[in-house]
Amino acid sequence: MTRTEAANLVLESTLTCPQCGHQSVEVMPTNACVFFHDCAACGALLKPRAGDCCVFCSYGSVPCPPIQQQGSSCCGR
Repeated sequence: MTRTEAANLVLESTLTCPQCGHQSVEVMPTNACVFFHDCAACGALLKPRAGDCCVFCSYGSVPCPPIQQQGSSCCGR
């Protein structure tokens, strides 16, 4: 990754729980998929939707860093 690519990455995403609508701002890792996230409000376990690589791509305001960088998922899908 070049310096320009790294500078253009957005590493914070607002996750919205599909069960209760609660929103939380989370920091996305640059080197791993996040497959699960517990909603702090209702306790729902968020999992990626079919075809998405992580919870950020399914429920976040910003897709995960690998999608931002190259349009491909971080887990090889």
